[in-house]
Amino acid sequence: MAAKPRIATVSLAGCFGCHMSLLDLDERILKLAELVEFDRSPINDYKDFRARCAVGVVEGGCCTEENVHVLERFRKQCDLLVSIGECAISGGIPAMRNNIPLRECLEEAYLKSPGVYNPGGVIPNDPEIPLLLHRLYPCHEVVKIDLFIPGCPPPADAIWDALVSLLAGRPAAPAYDRLKYD
Repeated sequence: MAAKPRIATVSLAGCFGCHMSLLDLDERILKLAELVEFDRSPINDYKDFRARCAVGVVEGGCCTEENVHVLERFRKQCDLLVSIGECAISGGIPAMRNNIPLRECLEEAYLKSPGVYNPGGVIPNDPEIPLLLHRLYPCHEVVKIDLFIPGCPPPADAIWDALVSLLAGRPAAPAYDRLKYD
């Protein structure tokens, strides 16, 4: 019996809504599990790749150095890389900070916002905190992306159609009537 193709998923700078749409496959997620083996993914809580993957699914953009490293690793480990959702494709809501200098964002978050208690007036700068980039980058500005599934979040049907097509070796293009923008 041939090994099942592997799928990996990750959420970068976004809201995790695209993974919620993946879970909205409902009983079809069991059918998907019959077709594939999930690798690095919050679906099975594997934190690292166990083998090369046929498909990598990425939601969210890159706003930290760690996001960039994770995305680059996904590109190296996956035959096909799919950006799902507006944050991965165009930056979405997190990219609203792109027009504001990073220093101003940090001052607002840690020094000036109502309810912030920071008597030392210190913006966190611990080496354990991922380094923030000066702007958010959509995934295709960091690595090559093979397929885009738009939506905020994309509906489960659009994700299902794309994954089943990719796994069958067919071109995947989300049908316009399957997409929505809430």
